[in-house]
Amino acid sequence: MSKEVSEEPQAHHHGKDYVDPPPAPLLDFAEIKLWSFYRALIAEFIATLLFLYVTVATVIGHKKQTDPCGGVGLLGIAWAFGGMIFILVYCTAGISGGHINPAVTFGLFLARKVSLIRAVSYMVAQCLGAICGVGLVKAFMKHPYNSLGGGANSIAPGYSTGTALGAEIIGTFVLVYTVFSATDPKRSARDSHVPVLAPLPIGFAVFMVHLATIPITGTGINPARSFGAAVIFNNDKIWDDHWVFWVGPFVGALAAAAYHQYILRAAAIKALGSFRSNPTN
Repeated sequence: MSKEVSEEPQAHHHGKDYVDPPPAPLLDFAEIKLWSFYRALIAEFIATLLFLYVTVATVIGHKKQTDPCGGVGLLGIAWAFGGMIFILVYCTAGISGGHINPAVTFGLFLARKVSLIRAVSYMVAQCLGAICGVGLVKAFMKHPYNSLGGGANSIAPGYSTGTALGAEIIGTFVLVYTVFSATDPKRSARDSHVPVLAPLPIGFAVFMVHLATIPITGTGINPARSFGAAVIFNNDKIWDDHWVFWVGPFVGALAAAAYHQYILRAAAIKALGSFRSNPTN
């Protein structure tokens, strides 16, 4: 969930001991001529396929249990989602950036970390991968899949559309904010004494958000995850409020990108510059 980009030194660092990558161009048609671009799309497709296969299969397996203490429970479902994100971001970060989520891609696009062409292509690959991943679950577990909801996201009884939308916005904000923080190049200067493996906090963010949001929406925070499950299950009730699982994550990603890049990031750069000019403070 970081950007695959070379961090080229610039001449005017003003003493900074970290390098900000140059902003990605809005339209970079040269990308589509590179094998690395298509390799990244394949990585996003396969990663999202594996993510949906393991997580939706876990959801169906949990619902199939008749003994309330016999399955993985909601805690196990949250671990499945968070653990798979940790694994898959670790595996694909050096190839595609390990987004595995259109909301993450959208947030990074807003922050000028990926081009529009790459962002749209990633989203298409992620949605196709999600559809294929859930398709595998249906193929392997057809009867329980059809009878137990297909792992599709929907608003739980007793919650309004507004509540569900708010939960998706806040949940996605936590995730995308964590992505920005964990992959920020300034950490090497400010927090070099605290080594952080970026996929770990990102996976934990997904885990924690699922604990809070499963009872409300089943936890989307990933439009590809919600879309893939909805396409394969294809139930009218699931489609009724499906817009919540796109609008919520995209608004949450926008808010996280703005908060990190234009509030925290600017303040942190100013504070770091002040510390370096007055180290005795």
